Amino acid sequence: MTSPTKAEGSGSAVALDPELEATSEVAEGEKKLEGRSPGQLMWQRFKRDRTGMVCAGVVIFFFVAALCAPLLTALSGTDPYTLYGQDPTYADKPILDDFGLPLGYFGGVSADHWFGVEPQYGRDLFAMLMFGMRTSLFMALGVTVLVMATGVLIGLIGGYFGGRVDYWLGRITDFFLSFPSQLFFIAFMPVVTAFFVDPREETPTYFRALAILIVLWVLGWMGMARLVRSTVLSLREREFVEAAKVAGASPWRIVRKEILPNIVSPILVQFTYQLPSTILTIAFLSFAGVGFVEPTPDWGRLFAAGARYTEQDPAFMFFPGTMLVIFILAFNLLGDSVRDAFDPKSGR
Repeated sequence: MTSPTKAEGSGSAVALDPELEATSEVAEGEKKLEGRSPGQLMWQRFKRDRTGMVCAGVVIFFFVAALCAPLLTALSGTDPYTLYGQDPTYADKPILDDFGLPLGYFGGVSADHWFGVEPQYGRDLFAMLMFGMRTSLFMALGVTVLVMATGVLIGLIGGYFGGRVDYWLGRITDFFLSFPSQLFFIAFMPVVTAFFVDPREETPTYFRALAILIVLWVLGWMGMARLVRSTVLSLREREFVEAAKVAGASPWRIVRKEILPNIVSPILVQFTYQLPSTILTIAFLSFAGVGFVEPTPDWGRLFAAGARYTEQDPAFMFFPGTMLVIFILAFNLLGDSVRDAFDPKSGR
């Protein structure tokens, strides 16, 4: 009687034991069923959301355009500071009429000035908008990163340690929440300017940028701190945290390895809502005259100028307004998509 694992004749193929074949198939199946991290699962859900992907592309486009503002304005042959309507160098190409209004259609749109020109001065609107986006976006990004980092740190400390630490951090948070940030900044800026800058001298742009950064940072972290604190309070009582304590892990290791990875979702979602809100705040401050001023290009300053020119040249507000609405809408929709991607119960 021949063995099932041997060939019956010379030169024939060797037959495998059925049990070995089954074991091999199970091993191959286990290799294929590799576990996926929460980040990979989130990314797969996010890729299936067409709205989120489109909005992410729009947001990236805005940041790339802001970063490449000098290159884009070099292609158009303009800059945001030259007064094309008053500079004698460009007298052979008049762009303003006798009343200081743009010649041509839709605010002076032409091959030389892609978005038209500013009334009275003739500055190129495309160059002003590109550099204004650059100022607003990167200022808002810096403020948002500082706000989020401070809020996460204070929320983690208060939520994990509790007791007196949580009590006093809570009272500090309540104290800063009592300040109306925008009104406080409007009153604060002239005081700081008078204290550090000679009244006979013009306030440097870097000083205004630093003042905006510090004030919005100091008065903006409280909401994030409260959100993180409430999340950490619920996490510190969970079984995996208690197990880490029993195993002798230090508080720093528990916070870093057990708690922090579980609050990435609310932090990221809050970031997508905080940044557009910060952009609107910076634009409001410039519109109110206490943020960036002439000749620094800024999104808010374009709206302040557009408010003066609305009756004579309503087209001046079209491009800055449209770009701001598209960016804010895309970022808000992106935040919704990120939140749904982190939520495994979401049907999207």
